[in-house]
Amino acid sequence: MNRLAGVTSPYLLQHADNPVDWWPWETDAFEEARRRDVPVFLSVGYSSCHWCHVMAHESFEDAETAAYLNEHFVSVKVDREERPDVDAVYMEAVQAATGQGGWPMTVFLTPSGEPFYFGTYFPPAPRSGMPSFRQVLEGVRGAWAERRGEVDEVAGRVAGELAGRTIAYAEGTAPRQPGEAELADALLGLTREFDAVRGGFGGAPKFPPSMALEFLLRHYARTGAEGALQMVRATCEAMARGGLYDQLGGGFARYSVDAEWVVPHFEKMLYDNALLCRVYAHLWRATGSGLARRVALETADFLVRELRTGQGGFASALDADSDDGTGRHREGAYYVWTPDELRAALGEADAELAMRYYGVTQEGTFEEGASVLQLPDTPDGPVDADRIAAVRERLLAARARRPRPGRDEKVVAAWNGLAIAALAETGAYFGRPDLVDAAAAAGDLLVAVHTEQRGGELRLARTSRDGAAGASAGVLEDYASCAEGFHALYAVTGDTAWLDLAGLLLETVLARFTAPDGTLFDTADDAERLIRRPQDPTDGATPSGWTAAAGALLTHAAYTGGARYREAAERALGVVAALGARAPRFIGWGLAVAEAALDGPREVAVVGAEGDAETAELHRTALLAAAPGAAVAVGRPGAEEPALLAGRGLLDGRAAAYVCRHFTCTAPTADVKTLAAQLRA
Repeated sequence: MNRLAGVTSPYLLQHADNPVDWWPWETDAFEEARRRDVPVFLSVGYSSCHWCHVMAHESFEDAETAAYLNEHFVSVKVDREERPDVDAVYMEAVQAATGQGGWPMTVFLTPSGEPFYFGTYFPPAPRSGMPSFRQVLEGVRGAWAERRGEVDEVAGRVAGELAGRTIAYAEGTAPRQPGEAELADALLGLTREFDAVRGGFGGAPKFPPSMALEFLLRHYARTGAEGALQMVRATCEAMARGGLYDQLGGGFARYSVDAEWVVPHFEKMLYDNALLCRVYAHLWRATGSGLARRVALETADFLVRELRTGQGGFASALDADSDDGTGRHREGAYYVWTPDELRAALGEADAELAMRYYGVTQEGTFEEGASVLQLPDTPDGPVDADRIAAVRERLLAARARRPRPGRDEKVVAAWNGLAIAALAETGAYFGRPDLVDAAAAAGDLLVAVHTEQRGGELRLARTSRDGAAGASAGVLEDYASCAEGFHALYAVTGDTAWLDLAGLLLETVLARFTAPDGTLFDTADDAERLIRRPQDPTDGATPSGWTAAAGALLTHAAYTGGARYREAAERALGVVAALGARAPRFIGWGLAVAEAALDGPREVAVVGAEGDAETAELHRTALLAAAPGAAVAVGRPGAEEPALLAGRGLLDGRAAAYVCRHFTCTAPTADVKTLAAQLRA
């Protein structure tokens, strides 16, 4: 076992028995490189990354390659999900140098952490124009020994360029949140990129555009623009009917390798499924779609069934690869079916039905004659719903006997915050208190394991495993997305402890992550210093810390009346005004937050006795309102906290709802139809 044996990251533990003398990312590794006067080999990946596993098997498990690495380098292995700051800094260097990036990420550094050679996957032998990994190692070693001055010059130039890349608002100008014109331009930009035939945006590979869909739903709710809703409907239906969605067990894969949503990259990520669960729940809220309701609930059930840990949190991912039953690890082996496998599981007659219903062909839609299950719009021939339900259960039981994909047990604070929001809302919408309980249990874990009071501030650990916190400090997205989840729990349960916790996290955001001009950094001002302090407002697979913080600050201002939260949110949204029209797909959450800001967001206070049926009905009506980013509070008459409830009383002895927007309030009402109308206005 090497130095990774004692870490908490499941990805690093996968490399703990490599013959490579791995170090985790720590100061001692760079001190060792300085002492030996050798370069640092930095390898960054994550647990469910297919090509990370391939390179590990081909090179890091090879004794000869490992011996060369151990003699001439100090090798450092990083889990990008545990250290997104390290990943962001060096990925920026890789993309600048090569024009592309990805994982595994391969970077060679000086002992001072300055990068000078970059790449991603390297094969064990030259292939398709790529040098072998051994050739790369020999080339880097030769340059280090024979052209050291050139190496130092390159490293210094790259580090200096990266260090100078800081986002700041123009001096003397006040950042401005997006208005009607910018949001209309963003809608136009998405319309241009929309695939009207197959749904989604752009071509292959196609990623689920969860945050852009949330923007479109909010834009439709605010403006009534049918085109925005149509893009959401078409995309959500195409994804749910395609191979991206697990037709048997629920939940979405990471992306589709084609433009038709047929063949997925089979890894299942917590963040994708949390975000998409919420999108489908919100689509149901807007339209009453039966498909959206089914997918939201199936995805929520997938999260609880497949990703919930023994401590109540949610694990990060399921691998794409698994044993295909012959001892060979193969991508998608757990999920795909051949006609013969269907016959073995179901018998001839039901197998023929399953082939028609799920689009399984003799030729196959995947590798080696296997098919990814889909749900065609119009299966050939009549379909008996009860019989299909029985077939699905039998296929699930048969699939459960296959070797399961590995699970990354790491609990990431930010992604759990997203899951909490999705489960709390989905449970409230569909009368599933078990989902709300699962959300609260995950919140309890975050509080018990991930938080600590330090110098009067609430600080977060980014990860935990088996109930023990990891060493990595929380980054901005952890604070912001956890606050988002806690706000959702408060809206659904009325328990002010969740609102208080969100406020404490946002105080740390304002104190530690915010620049004087209102721009935001991904790491705290007292975090480990890298060659640059990472700062990225664009939304990737998840909401960026920047846009997530803008949303959480905006919501907290609505609950508390705190002007400083509102002002901080508006300053943060200045970057959305700059980027929304030019790159709407890459700042979708920021646009969704801007919709909420433009709408108010609406503030809804429901006051009544606990357990009272009228109170519950008004509360549910408020939660089901599609008004963008509405802040919903429920409590007893006479409550003083939060400010949204203060001074609110009953109406003629009955439970009452109060709706405010832009510092103006409508008349209180005890009638659910009137409340619904006020929230649609």
